Amino acid sequence: MAELNNKDNATPAKKGRTRKAAPKVDLTAMVDLAFLLITFFMLTTSLNKPNALDVAVPDKNIDEAVDMDERRIVNLIVREDSYTLIHGDISKPIRTVQHITATNQSLKDNLDEFSQYISNLTSGKKTIVLIKPTAEANTKGIIDSFDEIRSSDIKQYMLSKLSKEEEHLVNKVK
Repeated sequence: MAELNNKDNATPAKKGRTRKAAPKVDLTAMVDLAFLLITFFMLTTSLNKPNALDVAVPDKNIDEAVDMDERRIVNLIVREDSYTLIHGDISKPIRTVQHITATNQSLKDNLDEFSQYISNLTSGKKTIVLIKPTAEANTKGIIDSFDEIRSSDIKQYMLSKLSKEEEHLVNKVK
């Protein structure tokens, strides 16, 4: 038990009188409270980490085109209530264009299937996903697509603009 004894204030004993007892303060409850507060604040600060989306933005001054293997690319067009997956170039897709409704499990299943197909097609190379939102796409759909890409274990993905051909394809499907 923690105690605080203050012997400096005690008066020496005199003949015939009883000596005053030094005051005792029990500090056990205060120590317990201090440890509880420290534990509480350490726990809340470790759980209160920001939940931000990590996005690497390229330099604005560089306008060079980057050559990528078309066989590795999956274009993910995010619409208001559905997704369109295009493997390869829009003008000559490698596989048939797939339109799926906005359920996360179906998007994840399709991404896993594309990733496996591309891995077999390119001798083990990884899939690159280009996320292209339409004008009517909402933020939730874009963030959900990022989450599903991460859960599909696809490491290379980027947010890109929709080309005129892709806009035409999306408008034709509506």
